[in-house]
Amino acid sequence: MRQFQDLQIAVAGTGYVGLSIATLLSQHHKVTAVDVIPEKVEKINKRISPIQDEYIEKYFAEK
Repeated sequence: MRQFQDLQIAVAGTGYVGLSIATLLSQHHKVTAVDVIPEKVEKINKRISPIQDEYIEKYFAEK
């Protein structure tokens, strides 16, 4: 059976579903999230959540 360590994962879209999945997966893997809305990308690169989610905001602030 293949070990799923150190995966490189891409997530398309940073809405509620995409950003939630990307945040969860990034705890153990390298994740690249992409979006077509430049404002969202800028916020994420500045570690600011473009959506209102307590867990994601905390993760961005602390990790």
